[in-house]
Amino acid sequence: MIEARNINKSFGDNHVLKNVSCSFEKGKTNLIIGQSGSGKTVLMKCLVGLFEVDSGIVVYDDRDFTKMNFEKRKTLRQEIGMLFQGGALFDSMNVEENIMFPLNMFTRQPLSEKLDRVNFVLKRVNLENVNRLMPSELSGGMRKRVAIARAIAMKPQYLFCDEPNSGLDPLTAGVIDHLIQEITEEYEITTIVNTHDMNSVLSIGDTVAYIYRGELWWKGNKETILHTNNEELNEFVFGTELTSRLKR
Repeated sequence: MIEARNINKSFGDNHVLKNVSCSFEKGKTNLIIGQSGSGKTVLMKCLVGLFEVDSGIVVYDDRDFTKMNFEKRKTLRQEIGMLFQGGALFDSMNVEENIMFPLNMFTRQPLSEKLDRVNFVLKRVNLENVNRLMPSELSGGMRKRVAIARAIAMKPQYLFCDEPNSGLDPLTAGVIDHLIQEITEEYEITTIVNTHDMNSVLSIGDTVAYIYRGELWWKGNKETILHTNNEELNEFVFGTELTSRLKR
């Protein structure tokens, strides 16, 4: 489990996160949703330490991340997998080299063990015999699956996914969603997904946190999100504000 407790973050006079408290459960796909500029991306970056919080704490299974020094954070980050928007593969490396990158950085395993792990995670994301292909030779969906394979190469306890369906057609997006959910459940990972895709929310949203103007405005799941009386959330989910404008 990951917990954000009373997180505040400002950039100059812009108070982006306002006393946000939220928990993200182990073995669940935990989604953060919100409009552009709501603070959801800043929240994710605070959770992984890319931004330092102004106040509040981030806790990884009873470990206070905000109080850790550089070396302790470095050790914890070996338990974290990251799936970046667009995949963020290294264009100059082939598939095998991309996936092996974190293994080379954080482990001293012999090459044979690293190759075994590369082939295992490629098989797990339904990609085999693509080791020598370059990222430019892959489709968008294949790039995302390779990025997932790299993210789980270190057997992470925590997985962060930033807009994993960005740029994908609906069918491929659904494949990526269910792959993330399967891996989360299979390996009992605490997974946090930053998204604005309502198809993802209604498909894999075990828990859903709605951020509105820097505040935690609503917390629930895919079963309850369609039946809430929260006006701002309904506008986000159903586009009622846009619909009303179109009728004018």
